[in-house]
Amino acid sequence: MFITFEGGEGSGKSTQCKRLLARLTALRINAVATREPGGSPGAERIRQLLLDHGTERFTALAEVMLFYAARSEHLEKLIRPTLARGDWVVCDRFSDSTRAYQGLDGRVKESDLDIMDQFVVRDTKPDLTFLLDLPAAEGLKRAAKRRGDGAVDPFENQSLGYHVGLRGKFRALAGAEPDRWVIIDATETMDQIEEAIWQVVIDRFKARKGQV
Repeated sequence: MFITFEGGEGSGKSTQCKRLLARLTALRINAVATREPGGSPGAERIRQLLLDHGTERFTALAEVMLFYAARSEHLEKLIRPTLARGDWVVCDRFSDSTRAYQGLDGRVKESDLDIMDQFVVRDTKPDLTFLLDLPAAEGLKRAAKRRGDGAVDPFENQSLGYHVGLRGKFRALAGAEPDRWVIIDATETMDQIEEAIWQVVIDRFKARKGQV
């Protein structure tokens, strides 16, 4: 299975990716945890460019092209080979994040994002996507606590209104594909969130095995 985690800043995606990987590993299921942008050497270099704290933010279209360049590397070097072996992939963000962040308020046309998806992602789409849903103000508060004295990245540094809109965009994406997306209440404790995610994974895995 190819499982992705989406959500706004501070929603706990990275933590839940690690917890899900630990659960799968405990059952001797071969799985790889990865992230976007990043996940392969070339993609990680592009990540540094995108999140460079000293660089003015790129235009929306330039961001999209950089994200998809990193995604192409990630897919070819890690995701597709892993799935081809029959192993699982658990990814912190994927193409839905690009649709949410760069597609917000029409910054990049949906039709242009569709073209990039068709060209780069093709049929390597997630089997299951979790949206860790959290009020924007709470997410930013958590992100700031996690960051401490570290620099704020260009995306986290946007206004509260931007992050409110981002949450709405993610929820709209989830609503458009309810068979793939599952919305998880990220205001719960980490343990409660982990358990909710695990129950969904078990149910989906059983359903898929029943179809074989």
